[in-house]
Formats: sequence, C-alpha cells, structure tokens
Amino acid sequence: MKKIIVYGSKNCPDCQPMQDYLKNNNVDFIYLDITENMFFLKTFLKLRDTREEFNEIKAQGYVGIPCVSVNDAEVLYFDKPDISELI
Repeated sequence: MKKIIVYGSKNCPDCQPMQDYLKNNNVDFIYLDITENMFFLKTFLKLRDTREEFNEIKAQGYVGIPCVSVNDAEVLYFDKPDISELI
C-alpha cells in the first residue's frame, strides 16, 4: 500500500476539494495542515525547497498546496491525481 500525504491548509480554497476527491475515491491518506502545526510546516517547506517540481510554483509566488506526496515524495501531485496511480 502506498503512503499518501496531503499537505494543505484550511485557508486554501483548493485543499478541501482535494481531500473530498481522495475520500470519494476511497484513497487512504494523511492530511497535514501546514498552518496548524509548525512541524508540518517545516516538513512541507523542506520538501518544497528541495524539489524541482516546486520551482515554477514558487516562481509564480504560490505556496504549492495542496500537494499530494506519494511514498515520501517519490511522486508529487498538485492537481487531482489519477486514482489508479494512488492505489
């Protein structure tokens, strides 16, 4: 089984739809709200600041959430992933 983590924030309008999408497709995941916990924020920032996938997002001035991390960032998604890739 794949380890799926969703980094997000209650203040992000795209984060709840991402969670709903995963739940509606029976995908087990852990949700980490980066605005509720300093450890979650630091974990996300370490990921964001060391991965090329975030370069364009940062250049546009975005934070990079929601971010779906699969198997400890083996694969990252910023839009709704294909469910078959998560199962």
